[in-house]
Amino acid sequence: MPWFVWLLAAAALGAAEFFTLTLVLGLLAGAALVAAVVAGVGIGVFGQLVALGVAAAAGLVLVRPIALRHIAQQPMTREGSDALIGKRAEVVQEVTATRGLIKLSGEEWSARALDENLVIPAGALVDVMEIEGAMAIVYPRELLP
Repeated sequence: MPWFVWLLAAAALGAAEFFTLTLVLGLLAGAALVAAVVAGVGIGVFGQLVALGVAAAAGLVLVRPIALRHIAQQPMTREGSDALIGKRAEVVQEVTATRGLIKLSGEEWSARALDENLVIPAGALVDVMEIEGAMAIVYPRELLP
């Protein structure tokens, strides 16, 4: 089979992968490229089919599980308000179970204490435990008097 037929097959499989996102057709497109190279070297149809089969099997057995594992992993960086959890902040206005104000990453945030019995005075350092909407739930870094 001529090498350009394998290239056409690879292009068709690659286009189909673009729409399905299964990682199967893309690996088969890569196998078709291997078969095109084998055909370009001058090896016969049987050798081309063997190269196609070996490349497809290697891709499906070795590459696809690794790719799927990487796709399923959570991103290493947190974004948005999730990135603020665990940060240190300074109390600007006294923080109680219902209200307060802290300075967090250069911005002022509404805050409330994680422990309903705590009253955290202005100037104290706190850790952000959660973010609920636009309110930070905080806990003091050190024991309060």
